[in-house]
Amino acid sequence: MRHRVAGRRLNRSKGHRTALRRTLVTELFRHERIRTTEAKARAIRSQAEKLITLAKRGLVAEETTPAQGVHARRLATGRLNDPEIVKKLFNDIAPRYAERPGGYTRIVKLGVRKGDAARMAVIELVEA
Repeated sequence: MRHRVAGRRLNRSKGHRTALRRTLVTELFRHERIRTTEAKARAIRSQAEKLITLAKRGLVAEETTPAQGVHARRLATGRLNDPEIVKKLFNDIAPRYAERPGGYTRIVKLGVRKGDAARMAVIELVEA
């Protein structure tokens, strides 16, 4: 039984899985749309949405208590590979979803990949 076991293993070791998710989320924020397998898209969806929510809270906190805004940026920097993407997340992406209560990403199924019949999908940021 898999009680209280969250997340998808994706047939990888822990370090490889962490690096894969971090890279995919970074590229999702860079390009705002990526094409990947359906399993990987589902695996990174919650992480991407949590980072957008963190950035939204960080923007609100910067106005009232700057230390909390800095803390949010540092947490995001620890979860993403590129400092430029952290800037984009806080300056461009989070303000776009300021009024939206959630559901920042969309997964669109594309069919199967020709080589290995893996189910493909596009994960993209929903336009505000």
